[in-house]
Amino acid sequence: MGLIPKTTKTVLLSGLVFLAACAPQGKFSSAIDGLTDEPMTEQEWIESEAPTDVQQKAAEMSQFSVPQLTVMEEARILAKYDYLDPKHEVPSELLEKAVVYYDTNYANVKNKNYIAVIDLKKKSTLNRFFIVNMKTGAVLALRTAHGKGSDADHDGYAEKFSNKHGSGASSLGYAMTAGTYNSKKFGYALRMHGLSSTNSNFYARAVVIHGANYVKQAAVKQGRSLGCPAVDFDYRDQVVNNLKNGAVVYLGLSK
Repeated sequence: MGLIPKTTKTVLLSGLVFLAACAPQGKFSSAIDGLTDEPMTEQEWIESEAPTDVQQKAAEMSQFSVPQLTVMEEARILAKYDYLDPKHEVPSELLEKAVVYYDTNYANVKNKNYIAVIDLKKKSTLNRFFIVNMKTGAVLALRTAHGKGSDADHDGYAEKFSNKHGSGASSLGYAMTAGTYNSKKFGYALRMHGLSSTNSNFYARAVVIHGANYVKQAAVKQGRSLGCPAVDFDYRDQVVNNLKNGAVVYLGLSK
């Protein structure tokens, strides 16, 4: 009593094998363990993707500065943009920092149509890459990857940040998008310049915005990159086209 006949065991095991074999590639393991990581090392990535005009571009970015404003001055700036994010999807403290930076550096911002906020405090299962339309205030909220070096135990949380070559980690701070290029590995991609001391090696490290198979717009633990805020391929073109050629990006940690 309570034992399963041998023939029934065989049928059950066969059924399980059949279900596993028929499961869509990646979905079965993704829901449990998370998506697979970028298999390359940072050095391999840099060798295939890094630009050659690093010093020249770094000099061009020196015109941007971190705002040194009073509370009243910041309040006046933010009042001009109170129409942004009507659904309150973006962490307010991060959006405010991005907006103040955008406004005080407005004359040097080439792409004034969009800004991006990336909240690296949130778990990768959640939307944390926010693209804000500066004309309408609408927000596109997406999943994104963080670096392997930021999440050693692969629990979905970025806990360590680095600006060093070879760290494979995400970096925090203000950044400016550059031009697009054809990545050898991922196709259409967007370069970025780090504008803070904490991410000044973005361009040289080839920390770029690109699509990746290890990121899906679903509530699963995303795969880890080499520091790039990679997105689902289905959204890649929209993200790159909105942000290309000089948009402000702020990578921070929400409260």
